[in-house]
Amino acid sequence: MKINLMCQTIVSITLVYLMATSTVLARSSDTYEFQNPVTEKRFNELNKELRCPKCQNQNLADSNSPIAKDLRREVYDLLHQGKADIEIMNYMVARYGEFVLYRPRVSSLTYVLWFGPAALILMGVLVVIFIIRRKPIALKDIELSEAQQDKLKALLKDKDL
Repeated sequence: MKINLMCQTIVSITLVYLMATSTVLARSSDTYEFQNPVTEKRFNELNKELRCPKCQNQNLADSNSPIAKDLRREVYDLLHQGKADIEIMNYMVARYGEFVLYRPRVSSLTYVLWFGPAALILMGVLVVIFIIRRKPIALKDIELSEAQQDKLKALLKDKDL
């Protein structure tokens, strides 16, 4: 009797779980109709270039957040208004800041982003060159005690054998 009740409970829990997760799997995706393939390609490219403000490491095309859905709709509407890609990008930057761009523009605020890695690599190369060009310690200047000289001779003899 207890085993039958446990089986019914497990089956009930499993069914509730499956019903709860199936709504997530049945979520509708955005579908947009385009006048021509060029506009569709521009839409896809813009969504890949713009970052989701909520997700931060995903572009609009990959993000499932509600804000990304709204921004995709906004890009779609702007494309149908006849706006150029640069106008759409400027609109998004004006509204959300430079952060919305995956590749920020070169400006006084983004010099570190664009030129920082090259400067660090250059500094690393200079340090390596400096270390390599340093004068090595002259072995002639090192004086060994007699015990150390005997030990060195013994080691060199063993190596020759």
